[in-house]
Amino acid sequence: MPEDKPSQILIVEDDIDLAEMLNAYFRVQGYRVLTASWGEDAIRMARETIPDVVLLDIRLPDINGYEVCRQLRAHRRTREIPIIFLTEKRERTDKLTGLELGAVDYVTKPFDIQELRLRVRNTIRRAVQKPLTNPVTDLPDRALVDERLGSLLHSQDWVALVISLEGLTTFREQYGFVAADDVLRAVSLMITNSISEVGGEDDFIGHLDHADFVVITHPSRAQELLVRALVRLRPSVRFFYPLHDRERIDQDNKIRIATGMIRGGGQLFANVDKLKTALLRSRKPT
Repeated sequence: MPEDKPSQILIVEDDIDLAEMLNAYFRVQGYRVLTASWGEDAIRMARETIPDVVLLDIRLPDINGYEVCRQLRAHRRTREIPIIFLTEKRERTDKLTGLELGAVDYVTKPFDIQELRLRVRNTIRRAVQKPLTNPVTDLPDRALVDERLGSLLHSQDWVALVISLEGLTTFREQYGFVAADDVLRAVSLMITNSISEVGGEDDFIGHLDHADFVVITHPSRAQELLVRALVRLRPSVRFFYPLHDRERIDQDNKIRIATGMIRGGGQLFANVDKLKTALLRSRKPT
């Protein structure tokens, strides 16, 4: 049973009887429960309440569960919410589709309610223990990045670079999560190799956000490091796309590299959030 503040579940199920049964069962277990019968309602409710887990049916009256999952994963507020597909679909391809979209689990009907309860409990526990590294690139994320940025607030001899991939969401929608993850891994490797060539032992690379990398280095190395990274990144963008699409990718729909830079010793930042905001605002297309 959840401890302290009750965890919240969003149940997205158009079978009224099943939705009511799940609602009653999980409330008895101590959870707060919201229910939605329509996919669009589920997306709106998830953005408003940020549940701890979503139980998501695939067959819905308006948009299907896959599309609900895509939209939740594409939005900053909801992309980290764990999603468990709850469905009658049993084909391996259906399961792979759900997992590729970022679902953490896949439960077929009919199901054992006790097993479902354990899956929900374990999913929430894993989500609470937020990872310190990005699951795609294995670079520092979240608390580790905040800790390093925090160390800059009262010092001067540093430069923070931000390198962002604009248009990655559109790319993901067209080519899938696997292809988008491959892009993130490739970009992280190119930046890391640039640091290896001209950086110092104390230089740092991590994620400001999913498609935003931050590099912390010494002012004497910052410009050369950025140049080396861009020399690798700029010509590589077209190769992220399948061969048959490389020549016809419209500039507006192509992944673009944006960069920004903040130097220590200039403006003072009251906290890490203000420093991160300033970094993101410093970005300009290259």
